[in-house]
Amino acid sequence: MGETEKLKDFLFDTKKYGWEGLPDSVKNDIIKFSDEYIHFLNRSKTEREATSFITEILDKNGFVNIKDKMILVPGDKVYYVNREKSVYVAIIGNKPVEAGLNIIGSHIDSPRLDLKPNPLYEDTGFAYFKTHYYGGIKKYQWTTIPLSIHGVIVKANGEKVTINVGEDDNDPIFTITDLLPHLAQEQMEKKLKDSISGEDLNLLIGSIPIGDEKTTERIKLNILKILNDKYGITERDFVSSELELVPAFKARSLGFDRSMVAGYGQDDKVCAYTSLRALLDTVTPAKTAVCIFADKEEIGSMGNTGMESHVFDTFISELLNKTNTNRPNLLDKVFCNSKMLSADVDAGLDPIYASVSEKNNSAYLGKGVGLNKYTGIRGKSGASDANAEFVAQIRNIFESNNISYQVSELGKVDTGGGGTIAYILANKGVDVIDCGVPVLSMHSPYEVTSKFDVYESYKAYRVFWKF
Repeated sequence: MGETEKLKDFLFDTKKYGWEGLPDSVKNDIIKFSDEYIHFLNRSKTEREATSFITEILDKNGFVNIKDKMILVPGDKVYYVNREKSVYVAIIGNKPVEAGLNIIGSHIDSPRLDLKPNPLYEDTGFAYFKTHYYGGIKKYQWTTIPLSIHGVIVKANGEKVTINVGEDDNDPIFTITDLLPHLAQEQMEKKLKDSISGEDLNLLIGSIPIGDEKTTERIKLNILKILNDKYGITERDFVSSELELVPAFKARSLGFDRSMVAGYGQDDKVCAYTSLRALLDTVTPAKTAVCIFADKEEIGSMGNTGMESHVFDTFISELLNKTNTNRPNLLDKVFCNSKMLSADVDAGLDPIYASVSEKNNSAYLGKGVGLNKYTGIRGKSGASDANAEFVAQIRNIFESNNISYQVSELGKVDTGGGGTIAYILANKGVDVIDCGVPVLSMHSPYEVTSKFDVYESYKAYRVFWKF
């Protein structure tokens, strides 16, 4: 290498594709890790299922419900489950909680279709469920694909029935129909966002009538009989249910080289899984390590299972109470002394749609974990903008541990934009930066990630908890 090339190599910030030059042993580690991640995706399509999977893994690895611990000492591992839809986890560090927390926070809800409170109706020989979409979706992507139904129905007496139909090969699946192109001229002349109406996202669920022609709504009646025979429910029980429609197809390896993961819900379960695995590999850190698995991020983090609620504050207060260190106003001080990686995905540059990205400030699949100093829209509206000192700390941690990372924005100025839970913790006084996996086809029924980036995120989260 000539002197000029050496100078260029020293001065330029050139991000290489991570697969280049990797030894086979590391590639095997990446593939094995990704296979386990794919298993998690297929088990955790909803926030309730993710919560169940996460707590099951925590229990197997020595974590206990904080309600079962009266006193906490360094090395103790505890968690709190918030209404079966979000989880907060901690490993007590050697330093007092007052010294601050090292937090990694992801979310486990994903864009989907929810059933309306009164969903079931019959029309012209078919039975349908009415839906209301959840989060930012392209509605046309949810037609003519196999869908499954997940969730719970709670009867008036408190009995809870768990529903999961469409995942097993022996289950029926469901779908939302669309017009054939022969009759869709008017539809195809509409703007893409208007081609499918939200009120037309109706799930086709049956077509066989019951009884004789004297009975009205015989197909609807047959569906209710089937559901009553299997689950013991009536139409009234839908009012107290949470039923979600998600793609019925499985997460799989993508590409002849198997270098990518394709699957539903990778925003943001990829960061949830990698942070979970990193926490399992953390042993009595210096500062208390905290992991958040939040709900409701896709609709603004509101509600008592979203990060805008004070339930997380209550969990941290319990850490202070049970380490015998709490006193008035200490919670605010703890947050001001804390650091956080907001573990949420980033938009990967798609060369087919490169015009919406600014290439010098884009995340690329295969170049490592992505850092977003700020999100927001237009003039950084609604953003949490990490200060330079904290960005330098994270750089130092990653560079000292050979973590492949890249810094990006979510699309061109005035074109892109979005948000995470980062601003919520920043408002408490926490130093926060977004740090997650680049994704193609984000918010679609089948998102794409690089296995290299998935593994590098796990490594990044693991070293963060060590500093």
